[in-house]
Amino acid sequence: MIALWLGGLVRRRGGRLLATAAGVSLSVALIAALGAFLTASQATMTARAASSVAVDWQVEVQPGGDPAAVLNTVRTTPGVGSAEAVAFGRTTGFESSLGGSTQTTGPGVVLGLPPNYRNAFPGEIRQLTGRTDGVLLAQQTAANLHAAPGDTISIGRPGLAPVKVQVAGVIDLPQADSLFQKVGAPPQSQPSAPPDNVLLLPQATFRQLMAPAAATDPAAVTTQIHVRRNATLPSAPASAYTTVIGAAHNLEAGLAGAGVVGNNLGAALGAARSDASYAQILFLFLGVPGAVLAALLTAALAGSGAIRRRREQALLRVRGLRSGQVIGLAAIEAGLVGLGGGLLGLALAAIVGRVSFGAATFGAGAGSTLLWFGIALLAGLLVAAATVLVPVLRDPRTGTVSEARQQVGQVKNPLWMRLGLDFVFLAISLLVFWASSNNNYSLVLAPEGVPTISVSYWAFFGPALLWLGGALLLWRLSALALQHGRRPLTRLVRPITGTLATTTAASMSRQRRPLIRSVVLLGLAISFAASTATFNSTYKQQAEADAMLTNGADVTVTESPGVIVGPDAAKQLTAASGVKGVEPIQHRFAYVGSDLQDLYGVRPASIGGATALQDAYFVGGTARQLMDTLAKQPDAILVSDETVKDFQLSPGDLLKLRLQDSKTKAFRSVSFHYAGIVKEFPTAPKDSFFVANSDYVARATGSNAVGAFLVDTGGSGQQAVATQLRQQLGASANVTDLTQVRSKIGSSLTSVDLSGLTRFELVFAILIAAGAGGLVLALGLAERRRAFAIATVLGASRRQLRGLVLSEAITVTVGGLIGGGLVAWLLARMLVKVMTGVFDPPPSAIAVPWLYLMATVLVAVGAILAGALASARGSARPPVEELREL
Repeated sequence: MIALWLGGLVRRRGGRLLATAAGVSLSVALIAALGAFLTASQATMTARAASSVAVDWQVEVQPGGDPAAVLNTVRTTPGVGSAEAVAFGRTTGFESSLGGSTQTTGPGVVLGLPPNYRNAFPGEIRQLTGRTDGVLLAQQTAANLHAAPGDTISIGRPGLAPVKVQVAGVIDLPQADSLFQKVGAPPQSQPSAPPDNVLLLPQATFRQLMAPAAATDPAAVTTQIHVRRNATLPSAPASAYTTVIGAAHNLEAGLAGAGVVGNNLGAALGAARSDASYAQILFLFLGVPGAVLAALLTAALAGSGAIRRRREQALLRVRGLRSGQVIGLAAIEAGLVGLGGGLLGLALAAIVGRVSFGAATFGAGAGSTLLWFGIALLAGLLVAAATVLVPVLRDPRTGTVSEARQQVGQVKNPLWMRLGLDFVFLAISLLVFWASSNNNYSLVLAPEGVPTISVSYWAFFGPALLWLGGALLLWRLSALALQHGRRPLTRLVRPITGTLATTTAASMSRQRRPLIRSVVLLGLAISFAASTATFNSTYKQQAEADAMLTNGADVTVTESPGVIVGPDAAKQLTAASGVKGVEPIQHRFAYVGSDLQDLYGVRPASIGGATALQDAYFVGGTARQLMDTLAKQPDAILVSDETVKDFQLSPGDLLKLRLQDSKTKAFRSVSFHYAGIVKEFPTAPKDSFFVANSDYVARATGSNAVGAFLVDTGGSGQQAVATQLRQQLGASANVTDLTQVRSKIGSSLTSVDLSGLTRFELVFAILIAAGAGGLVLALGLAERRRAFAIATVLGASRRQLRGLVLSEAITVTVGGLIGGGLVAWLLARMLVKVMTGVFDPPPSAIAVPWLYLMATVLVAVGAILAGALASARGSARPPVEELREL
């Protein structure tokens, strides 16, 4: 009997089985792909965090400790790959006498490096010019001294006479912040900036020149053990962070007070923990709604034949089959659909991984990928059981055999509609959104030094309930329109159905549930695709804005503090190939009260042409309005929000800042008038700073010296232009480009390959939209072939039947697109607001991907039209054959 049943299913219901299996495959593929992506993303975050650190640990030898003993203990610690002792010496300053002039600097630091240091820690030192061995001068120090390879400089030593050395090369220290940290000190007591003046000496030279200073001043020379770990880290950043912190504490315990560990690797992994949490949030945001929608599509595909399935099962029960046997046959069908759709979904996920990420495993380990593929396959079997088997278990308890054989039953409003759950869900959604979108709310909280992190997953109840409540409200409105709108519906369909208009309207009203199901599914698919695509586009927009804020422009030339360059130097930069324009920007320091803050002088009329200024960066006016204010009122100034609150400023208030005079070097009071708040600005720090008119600052200080030049390359060729300018400027300036900064910025999702994720996730959304519109409608119409045959026997023409089918297709299209569009608009705005922590800076406007939305609508409408035309062709079969077959 089982073989007979399966054979009949394949022969007579093969198309429906394939359609249901396709729905299952979408659920399975989406879960498998996103799960593997999540695992791979976390592993990528851990690897990138580890590779971003040049020195994993800096073990500082404490006073009274033996550097040799500490070095030996560190080298014998499990997980340590290499360890080298580095000496740090204080200097009273450097001096150079070149070209008839003498240049001096303030206090600095001299490092003594062992011979193998650069091989052991290749990311710590970047060679700019000259030899890689011997006496190496930091770029900024070289600029301050106007020194180059081959020049002789003098090193001031505490309590001793200066000593002269010959410069062999000029280098850059990319990770100077961590290199010169106060090991063991809390973050608030760390230096605000690394030392300006740094010299590197071979270890033997350091012992000869600087070690004697320790005799007169023991604090003048300290020793650190720099460590590179080779232990394998767990793939998840949180687990890797816990492992590294524990290993560092274990080492400190073994040193018994002789050394303190500066855990650079732990700090990098600690920052990556929040990235991993946002990746999990991204998984929930993109994976769960898509999987739920695919499951609903599967349920709709299976449910489109529910009436026929109930009639067939009722017939089996009448002919003597027990309920258990009927359930067993349904279980076989569910297993066939679940297993077939699951395997198809896994194959589809592997293909997606290969196309989007270059590997079927999405870059994750084979074990993790197999685990997620197993979870996805189990989810597919559960979806098949819920959509095919559960109705069979329910029907015998809720109806009789005669009721099951009815062609048209009484349509009742579902319980949730009578209870008004749609309005309840929407109200709760608004409350959750209000609570989670206030200024003090943080979606991910990862306190520094604390192993655990906190993620407010409950904030997603707002968007989730909005999506669900919007779908239920769309169901309610569609039901009301079809139930009580027969008269206007008759007038609307008359042009395409003729005299069959009344019958068409009555049929659509009487059998409205399949139509409503199609409308709601299409609306959900459209809202999911549109809101997700909008979020992805907004993220891409803000990631670019973040990179632009950090770097300042396509290419930025930052002058060394000891170099004084005026705005006229922009002409030299403009002559470089690929440069479209150059904008100078001043960088000064100003005292407001006792607080020292950065001040940036800009040319208000032209600054917007070299960099992106978004309205979200400012309060009190748009970017254009506030720049116009700086241009029209030269003494106007933009102030940080913190300063406005601390000094209780109101627009127009007089604000006196102390700026350094270029001639006397003394700080003098300069009057400004508060014009607005600036929260973000290109090249500026994220804390307090000022933005003012550069001409006014130059007059007030007697100097038009420029701190940086923002170079516009037209959005392309940044690397080539940066390389050209580095060769042109040498060690006198630091040149950075946008592509270099994109990989370093630390906003929450920069470690996630969102582009690959976006490609396959949006393709899934289009497939679900097409299935929700066309496939569900086509299968629903196929179930009514009997009604079409009877209408043909009663005299309906082919044109009228085609009009009936098209009427339903138009209803589904209009209702689904309008309802889905409204829900998508609200959902996108809510998601972007809730996920504000992802965006750095927050967007001033949502980016709408119109091209993708148009493609989604066209695919959905095309699928609906194809399904309707296929049903219309099927309704043209001879009615006698159709009735005999049915």
